[in-house]
This record gives sequence, structure tokens and C-alpha cells, in this order.
Amino acid sequence: MRDHESPAGLPGRRLTTKETAEVLGVKPETVYAYVSRGLLSSRREPGGRASTFEAEEVEALARRNRRDAAGTAGFGGDLSVRTRITLIEEDRYYFRGVDAAELAARHSYEEVAEWLWTGRPAPGAAFTAPGATVAVARHAASALSGHASPTDRLRVAAIAAAAEDPLRFDLSEAAVLSTGRILIPTLVAALPPALHGHGDDGPLARRLWTRLTGRPADDASLRVLDAALALLADHDLAASTLAVRVAASARAHVYAAVSAGLGVLEGPLHGAASGLAHRMLLDVLDRGTAVPVIADELRAGRRVPGLGHRLYTGEDPRARVLFGLLEEVPRAEPALLAARDVITTAARHTPLHANVDLALAVFTASCGMPATAGETIFAVARTAGWIAHALEEYGERPLRMRPSGHYVGARPPRPLPGQGGHPAGNHFE
Repeated sequence: MRDHESPAGLPGRRLTTKETAEVLGVKPETVYAYVSRGLLSSRREPGGRASTFEAEEVEALARRNRRDAAGTAGFGGDLSVRTRITLIEEDRYYFRGVDAAELAARHSYEEVAEWLWTGRPAPGAAFTAPGATVAVARHAASALSGHASPTDRLRVAAIAAAAEDPLRFDLSEAAVLSTGRILIPTLVAALPPALHGHGDDGPLARRLWTRLTGRPADDASLRVLDAALALLADHDLAASTLAVRVAASARAHVYAAVSAGLGVLEGPLHGAASGLAHRMLLDVLDRGTAVPVIADELRAGRRVPGLGHRLYTGEDPRARVLFGLLEEVPRAEPALLAARDVITTAARHTPLHANVDLALAVFTASCGMPATAGETIFAVARTAGWIAHALEEYGERPLRMRPSGHYVGARPPRPLPGQGGHPAGNHFE
């Protein structure tokens, strides 16, 4: 989506190739390389042979190039992404200009998802999926082996739901919103139930609870789960979200874009962090103290799970909200005390604050959930943000996210003077 106010105060002003090259500080040939890579758009004036370029777009590219030169030199291409979805600054984060922690405190996950997608309040928003779509997704997910992870099942369910939707290539806003409202409950319904005898109705948090633990739900615990879903719905351009935007830039349909996010999420450096924190807390509870557990982590050269976040100098605001809600859950007290022990013990070595993975671990460990539950919660929650980013990317130029490779490998042999083509004997066999 483009802003329409020209930096120079001249809306619609266009530059020649020479002027564009001067603004960007490059040769004219490089300007056309930018066009071929989708970083600039050109227009041929009626009756003329020369191309012109929109001044606003050229200025924006020049600013991004300056940022790249200052902070991301060596990557090549345009790695900045304009977005109106999430802002992170001063140890707080905002969804479309509204404090995300306050949104999660006052609204359900479904209402927060609608806000991310449309920027409009949606009181009482509820997501439901057609029975036929759920049946296909369940059948596909149930065909996986018992070793399959919940993320495996979610990814397969997304692909099955896509195959069931013949109109999946409709990328209009209305169609994508409709898909989002169907896909998220389909993903939840495709997970095998841990608590039987409960239908797939009611708030999404209640439906997800029955897939995570066989223990009955109480209002305080459901409030924590719903808040966790809302808080985790988006977090700017995490690795999985960037993968979603690349897929959407190539005009992959929204099911495929979400599948790209799920694929990245399953990496051990992204979605698995809460599982590591979960196992650590169980170890602390078993030993009765965090000291030997932290010592083992440090001796092995590993980071202590659940501590520190590169975007926050203080405590992760998501963790702060969840810890506050967990205080109202009586069965969470032992895990909360274990988490505080971890924070205090680790502080002797390095002053790191709790992040959302530690708070999720307190919740999953205290509610009888498996170590994979945090990743499942994260995946379901983040699907809302992925859909928001896909929607935003569909409004941009297609295939614009195309960084160029910085080749550092072997150079091809040069032909000897007078020879054409490749010198004899240099072919790969």
C-alpha cells in the first residue's frame, strides 16, 4: 500500500533515468537492474522512448539503500518491508497503533485477529469452519504417524483445506478474510482431542484447550490461553512472518502463505523455544531448585531457555501480561515459583529478563500439557498475524521481495584470447 504524499511536496512528479540515477547514487544501468528486480517501477511516456520514475518511489528506495548501507551491508537487495500492522518500540508493542497488551486484556483472540486484519473493531467475533473442510483436514492430519508433531498436523491440515477450496486463488480482501475466519478454526479442529466429550463450538481458546490437555478447563486458565493467543498473534517481521510475506509477494494463496510460516516456525531456533523452557521448568520442579539446572545449561554452552529477547531491553511485555494472569491460576503457583527461581539464579550470571517462552512454559507445565503445547499455541495464534501480513503484501507490487545474492563462489573460467565459449577441458563431467 502506497502513501500518496510526495516527499518533495510534488504529488505525481516523475524523474528521468539520469535524475533517478543521481538520486540513488548509481549508474543508469543499475536503475534498470532495480526495475528488473521489482524494486522500482518505470513508465514510458506517450510519444517518447525514455522511461520515467515516480519521485516518491525513488526517494523511498534511496532511503532504504542508505539504511542497508549503514546496517545491513553485504546482504544485497531491499530487506525493509513497509507495514502498518505491528510497531515495537521502547519495550512495548502495538497492533495498528493500539497497545497489544491492552488489546489482549480487553478482547478475545478472534477480536484481536479481526483488528489486525481490518483495523476495525469486531465485538463478539467468532470463527467457524464448514464441516466438509474440517472433515478433510482431520482426515489428512490423522493419516500422519504417531511421531508427527502438532506443527506437522497443522501444516498438513492447511494444505488439505486448500485443496478443498477451489477459489483459493482469489486474493481479494473479502476472500482472504473469509479464508482466515475458516482456516484458523480448521487448524484447531484438525488436532487430535486430548479431552473428549466437548464439541467444536464456543470461543477458539476453549476449543484449543481440549486439544492441549485432558484436564478440565477453568475460567482463569482459559483466560490465560485466550490472552496468550491474542498476545502472540503478531510480532512484526519474525522469520516465519518474513517467509509468509515472500510467499504472498509471489502471489501464493493464503493457505500456501500460512504453510510457509508453519514450515519456518518448526525450526529449532523459532517455534521450539517454549518447549525447551517447559522441559527446563519440569527439571527445576523435579530437583527442587534452579541452581543445578542453570549450571547444566551453562556448562553445556547453551543459552538459558525463556530468558532474553533481542527486541526488548527489559521484560518481554507478553511475559509480563501472562505472568500477571497466571497469578490468578492456583495450580500455576509451583511453576511460577520455579520460573522466578530460574530468573533469579540466571541473573547471577547475566542480567536477562523473562520472555514469553518462559511464561508459556509456566502455563503449559502447570496445566498438564505436553512440551509441544507452547509451539501449538504459538502456531495457531500467529496464523492471524500471517494472514494480516499476507493481506498487506497482496496490496504491494508482486515479486518485490527479491534480494540479490552476493556471489562468493568460484568464478567461471575466462576463455583464452581468440577463443569463443568455454575453454576445452573445463566442462563438469
